Amino acid sequence: MLARTMMVAALVMGLSVTAAQAQSHTSKPFTGAKVNSGTVTHSMTNGQHVLTLSDDFKVPDTPDPHWQVIDGQGRVYLLQRLGVKNGLGLTGDKINKSITLPAFITDIAKVQIYCAWAEAVLGETSFERTLTTNSK
Repeated sequence: MLARTMMVAALVMGLSVTAAQAQSHTSKPFTGAKVNSGTVTHSMTNGQHVLTLSDDFKVPDTPDPHWQVIDGQGRVYLLQRLGVKNGLGLTGDKINKSITLPAFITDIAKVQIYCAWAEAVLGETSFERTLTTNSK
């Protein structure tokens, strides 16, 4: 009986991992004036849409880089700052490698890294198709 329960638990865990993997999408590589490496992955975490930068993403050396999302209608959403200052200088700063999308963003056509100080797109990427993030 214990072996059977363990088999069922393992099967359920395997299906959960498979379902979570089926809900993740990885973009094409970033391209642009200052950002030309790395990708972004869209996934579901605790029922929320999350974007996460890949480990090979290089933070641009610019004053104020932010996450920016463009939806399928061309609406632009300037979101969270990429870097977080903690008062210890550049070596102690942290990076918002992941961001939870606000519920009002209903789909994602492009993800950009945007310098709010220079008002310039530093690099952008897209997924194979526009991703729906909310029921309309």
